[in-house]
Amino acid sequence: MRNKILVLSVGSLLFFGSFNLFHTFKYKVKKIVIDAGHGGKNWGTTGKISKEKNVALAISKKLGRILSEKMSGVEIILTRNNDTFIGLNERAEIANKNSADLFVSIHCNSSGNSRAQNVKGTETWVMGMNKLSSNLDVAKRENAVILLEENYQEKYEGYDPDSPASNILFSLYQNAYLNNSLKLAEKIEYQFKNRVGKNSRGVKQGPFLVLHKSYMPSVLVEVGFLTNPQEEKELNDALKQTYVASAIYRAIRDYKQDVESLSE
Repeated sequence: MRNKILVLSVGSLLFFGSFNLFHTFKYKVKKIVIDAGHGGKNWGTTGKISKEKNVALAISKKLGRILSEKMSGVEIILTRNNDTFIGLNERAEIANKNSADLFVSIHCNSSGNSRAQNVKGTETWVMGMNKLSSNLDVAKRENAVILLEENYQEKYEGYDPDSPASNILFSLYQNAYLNNSLKLAEKIEYQFKNRVGKNSRGVKQGPFLVLHKSYMPSVLVEVGFLTNPQEEKELNDALKQTYVASAIYRAIRDYKQDVESLSE
């Protein structure tokens, strides 16, 4: 019953507050937070030669450097620049406290099946609901990191990844930013497919805790599958990492131009 009331309350707040949220104003992308997924005791998914936390960090640092060089006047903030463990809530808090205009979380994927080594490609996720069970499985895997955090039951207010009410509630928090999140996600997948030549598995929606309560357009980018031997090799190559980072940069650049031109 409590969850139902919360869902209705948050939904009403976003609906009636949306008139203020989307009132015409001069919108500029001035701060971007780049989040390297996992870290420290949280390895993330693993392949035969690498751990997700290390690949995500390498690509995030390259992306941060490219953005800093190419986007003058835009502040770039990394949630971590070394092998540090950071809770999922803390990552969103870093973006919120810095009043960021974009939040981009970098991850590597897993097929979840040792026999499915041929599965490969990129996916870009936004906060939201989708009826496909496979989409929920990805979110559950990424959300499982909360079990490594102290007092996670209190910090995440009784979040249960198997509860539809919990997932609906979290998706409502991001509803206000869904359109712009989708716009950025589509540009990222376009760059991966058409400029880098990667297999794009498309834009998807799921109840990710790392995107929950990030009060700005936010995406989670799965840059490839570490469970695919060939793709894992590419994701550990410094030049290929730069290609991936450059693709995300171009998507952010194009997104920035689009949203700022609409508010002029």
